[in-house]
Amino acid sequence: MTGAAAEATAVVLLALSLIVAVLRPFGWSEAFGAVPAAVILVASGTVPLAAARASVERFGPTVGFLAAILVFGHLCAEAGVFDYLGTLAADASRGAPRRLLGIVVVLAAAVTAVLTLDATVVLLTPVVLTTVHRLRVPARPHAYACTRLANSGSLLLPVSNLTNLLAFGASGLSFGRFAALMTLPWVGAIAAEWAALRTFFRRDLHTPQEGRVQVAVRAPVHALCVLAVTVAGFVLTSGVGVAPAWAAVGGCVLLLLPRIRRRDISARELFLRTSPGFCLFVLALALVVDGVTRHGLGRVLTRIVPSTTSIGALLITALLAAGLANLVNNLPATLALVPIVAGSPAILLAVLVGVNVGPNATYPGSLATLLWRRILPGDAAPDATQFHAFGLLTVPLLIVAVTTILWASLQLIGL
Repeated sequence: MTGAAAEATAVVLLALSLIVAVLRPFGWSEAFGAVPAAVILVASGTVPLAAARASVERFGPTVGFLAAILVFGHLCAEAGVFDYLGTLAADASRGAPRRLLGIVVVLAAAVTAVLTLDATVVLLTPVVLTTVHRLRVPARPHAYACTRLANSGSLLLPVSNLTNLLAFGASGLSFGRFAALMTLPWVGAIAAEWAALRTFFRRDLHTPQEGRVQVAVRAPVHALCVLAVTVAGFVLTSGVGVAPAWAAVGGCVLLLLPRIRRRDISARELFLRTSPGFCLFVLALALVVDGVTRHGLGRVLTRIVPSTTSIGALLITALLAAGLANLVNNLPATLALVPIVAGSPAILLAVLVGVNVGPNATYPGSLATLLWRRILPGDAAPDATQFHAFGLLTVPLLIVAVTTILWASLQLIGL
């Protein structure tokens, strides 16, 4: 299939794949829409078989790392890492809502950077909600902090977000260089998010504190040590040309050793922790997006994406990526843009600002935001009008600010 028919088919199948991923009817996995769509595109010749094979080979290692880091995050949670961090946050805040918000912002950004945004949404958010209920402070500002920092706090490391992983291989940057260039934008994003949350939710944060409930939680020393070693392993493995997935696998093994001795873990449980449906969804979505870009979208994006690395070009790229992320979700937006900007690391990093900070504008911008919305209890559930007003008011300003900081970082450090 070629021409207008191929383009229309690919666009429709991409839309259906995203609808299934967003709505998950009958509790279906995201893969139930994307995998059949990918099969149709390959079978019809819209995506050549050789291109499909090359795409799976290219993204396979990235998906393997995603599976390993998801398991690692769950093992950290089961070892008590997040409960311990929540207790530290409660003690450090002394029950003051504004102080707790600052701590949650920093904590969410740190967890996102090290363990990916999925860990922040799925594992840290429930701990934060338990903490605010125990301290009797308003839940909504702190719940919002989790999703906002899950997205914009994922700028720091190649392993912080699937979008980063997809872009990292095409960037030509080392792990350390990537982190060095993104440190200032990451810090700027955290500070800007804190200021936005504190301003927008100022009434909630002025609520008088009602009291403190002391809860003692023992430090999970083994898990914290393994976490530190694993983070160091990400840097070391990348420095010697070894995929960081091996560091994540090593961390899983070290966390599993005590549990293997106790015989309280099963192979089936570990397999389910890899989120196989979501991993299949990522691989299939790459093929579907390939079909769309191969038959129209790619040519359009190639014409409008800047080819220079001036501050203006970086701003246009970041805003374009943010708009595309909110239109079709940040994962397809990344898959569509990375091949086009692969020759320019500076433009590629600007794309990451757009697809990581930009999705905070709307619910569909990020799958992590949609998941966050589903898991929140009633008293912390977001109001759609409030969520989108907050996002649309703040996200464009944040993108401009963070992209400007990225340009300054590029001038200071250089590629």
